[in-house]
Amino acid sequence: APSEAFVDRFAKVYTPIVFLLAVAVAAIPPIFFGGAGDVWFYRALVLLVIACPCALVLATPISVVSGLASLARQGVLVKGGKYLEALGKLKAIAMDKTGTLTEGKFKVQTFRTFGGADEQEVLKVALALERLSSHPLAKAILEHGKSYSGAVPEAKNFAAIPGRGTEGWVDSCLYFAGNHKLAHDLGVCSDEIEAYLSELESQALSVIIIGHKPHDAHRGSVMGIFGLGDTLKSNARAAIQELHRIGISKVLVLSGDNQKTVDALCNAVGVDEGKGDLLPEDKVTEIKKLTERFRDVAMVGDGVNDAPALANATIGVSMGAAGTDSAIETSDVSLMQDDLSQLPKAVAHGRRVLRVIQFN
Repeated sequence: APSEAFVDRFAKVYTPIVFLLAVAVAAIPPIFFGGAGDVWFYRALVLLVIACPCALVLATPISVVSGLASLARQGVLVKGGKYLEALGKLKAIAMDKTGTLTEGKFKVQTFRTFGGADEQEVLKVALALERLSSHPLAKAILEHGKSYSGAVPEAKNFAAIPGRGTEGWVDSCLYFAGNHKLAHDLGVCSDEIEAYLSELESQALSVIIIGHKPHDAHRGSVMGIFGLGDTLKSNARAAIQELHRIGISKVLVLSGDNQKTVDALCNAVGVDEGKGDLLPEDKVTEIKKLTERFRDVAMVGDGVNDAPALANATIGVSMGAAGTDSAIETSDVSLMQDDLSQLPKAVAHGRRVLRVIQFN
């Protein structure tokens, strides 16, 4: 821990100075002023005992170990004293949306086809692409598609588009499955589709758009749109309020989801600000901006896309149960029960440990 390193450096200077003072107390009065040798030797020993840096050196590690053990009993694993102290110094916290503030268990609420596309054909393409993805939205599509009785072909040359969706060849045609941003970038959104997407997003629904991707002579088109809803964690609002109460200046949501959905969520839980349509590198940029402003910043997330932001924050916090391996490995703190209410408790605990160290 930083305070422990400081004490070690301090003791290297402090200890020899005290020892030289003790030698001076034992020698100078008897030699130059006629003092009793046994009396001043005894006083030199008293000085050594009182000034011994043992208590100073032990004050930090004992406090840190006690703090780490206490948090571990509560289901919060901290990877060392350095990160426990960092918890106590936090001024701002950024959070991912899906799986952090929400349960991450999406369910298809609406499904609509466009351009005369057959519903079963759209479902077949969606299943072919999404069964190769690990995203929570993809899992919801697969759950919804259990009613599909036909054969699902293998998607050829499948590729994940970070922060956008997926693409692949199905039955000799190139298809995509992605968010509003991907469809907009591909230039396949008509006024009708934009209006429908806006309607879904205003209801805080996430969208998955299935369509032909423009290639060669094919202009591309939207075949169908899924509207998916997620459930807000029951204690999310209370956790945000508690973070503000213990002195966190800013709580920010960073999400790859569309901005309207993020805004609706922020209003529901009392978050200071929300930013949507972010790629993993965009989240890193936002974390760096926060760090420049507040210095001590945490990032809370659970997915592969959150790992770069977790690594660039002062301290990374992952959801230990639902989080991906890369997020847990990159993070410095893991909430093993995925309970967001543990976060303000961990920050408050870190601040208490800092106060104990300073008092010691």
